[in-house]
Amino acid sequence: MTTKTNDTPLVIEDLKLTPITAGNFRPYGTLVEATEDGTPFGPQDAQLDLSRGIPRFYIMRLEFRERIARHLTRHRQTTQVLASVGGKAWQLVVAPPHDIDNPSAEPHLDEIMAFDIPGNVGVMLFRGTWHAGPYFDDTETSFFNLELADTNEVDHQTCKLPDHFSRAFRLIA
Repeated sequence: MTTKTNDTPLVIEDLKLTPITAGNFRPYGTLVEATEDGTPFGPQDAQLDLSRGIPRFYIMRLEFRERIARHLTRHRQTTQVLASVGGKAWQLVVAPPHDIDNPSAEPHLDEIMAFDIPGNVGVMLFRGTWHAGPYFDDTETSFFNLELADTNEVDHQTCKLPDHFSRAFRLIA
């Protein structure tokens, strides 16, 4: 599909949703799955980096959005943990965290992925992982969110895909 934005053709590419696994999510972060109580900390666990500020854990309420990623955002100062409240399935678009210390860096288009995430797991995004979403089916869904208290004010680098690449990505099953 092609539309026009300021006389520049905008190409909306289909991006196939991939069922998330710990292995295929590894370039972007950690899949947080249930473990037995008392299981020792290990490589399967999310290794959080909340050292650059005050951690903030809250429930984020989102309204339905069209499943077209027009921008990707990253947080260069912290990891971020997201999980659906109430066990609802959701989707997330990601790209790996390259060149974290460069505030002008952009995501690599050929590395963008879209994941279908069941409601019984969460994700921890590495510091600098580009992301769009969460996306979901309901008119409104809430998510557990762990980041820094000021992440949305001081650590919110966004790449507008139509402006930089004349692209957007539509999530498809």
